[in-house]
Amino acid sequence: MDATATYTLSDLETWSRPGVGVSLAVLGHPIRHSLSPAMHNAALATLAATEPTYTDWRYFRFEVHPEDLPRALDLLHAKRFRGLNLTVPHKVLAVSSPRVVAIDPAARPIGAINTLRWHPDGWEGFNTDGYGLAEGLRQDLSKPLLGAHVILLGAGGAARSAAVECLQQGCASLSIANRTSANLDALLALLAPLSTVPLRGFTPDALPPDLPPGALLINATSAGLKATDPLPISLKHLPPPRAVYDMIYNPPETPLLAAARSLGLPAANGLSMLVHQGARALAIWTGGPVPVDVMHTTAKNALTR
Repeated sequence: MDATATYTLSDLETWSRPGVGVSLAVLGHPIRHSLSPAMHNAALATLAATEPTYTDWRYFRFEVHPEDLPRALDLLHAKRFRGLNLTVPHKVLAVSSPRVVAIDPAARPIGAINTLRWHPDGWEGFNTDGYGLAEGLRQDLSKPLLGAHVILLGAGGAARSAAVECLQQGCASLSIANRTSANLDALLALLAPLSTVPLRGFTPDALPPDLPPGALLINATSAGLKATDPLPISLKHLPPPRAVYDMIYNPPETPLLAAARSLGLPAANGLSMLVHQGARALAIWTGGPVPVDVMHTTAKNALTR
């Protein structure tokens, strides 16, 4: 058994891990870059040191193509995996899956789920991304969402979670930038019933002239995963934001973060968000407190390696 390996659907077909009592996993495409196995297994080892119940718990990583998600969810349920994390591109796809028999009311407005818990009839769905974002902002930038003007970049699953969290936390306004108008319009339509503050969308190359200064800028796009990626937005053309948070954690310094630091702006990557959303997911599966500090240290060390 290798909890650090990347497994596939074919591995799952014949899955048998002697000595593992409770299995957890993350599914994605691609998934090899994920730090989740390292930080979750470190947390489980810490829990097991004082509570033998967790001695035989293990967390695995599966590469699952979008078209294979239904089969994977069936097999993982049949193999009695206790819980799953979902990453790109499965967060939105899973919401409409008949294998997901219940969705946490707090996750319904988001239209995306990133955490599943085994139920006899199927899977229960949750979303911990918004919680992770709010905790990450507080931890790294000391910036609460309450009363903040927010400029959010992106309109995918991560952006959905961030937008709903911003509104639920009481932001002062929410401006969303996305290059694809169809996705942007769909997100704005989803958010409109939830919003009691100014809400609008725009494209990064057509900035509204009245964007608020001192806004909290949050990147929920994939721009920055590669060093050759263009900036998701030009900071020099924006009214000076008060801080920049990039959900990308690998690489730890994206072009957007580098640009923010060159302007003297407080900036942070998404490692803390990853840790806190993962900690909330683990708490959902265990039903108790989890060692967040251990998860953070392990994730940071794994990223450095």
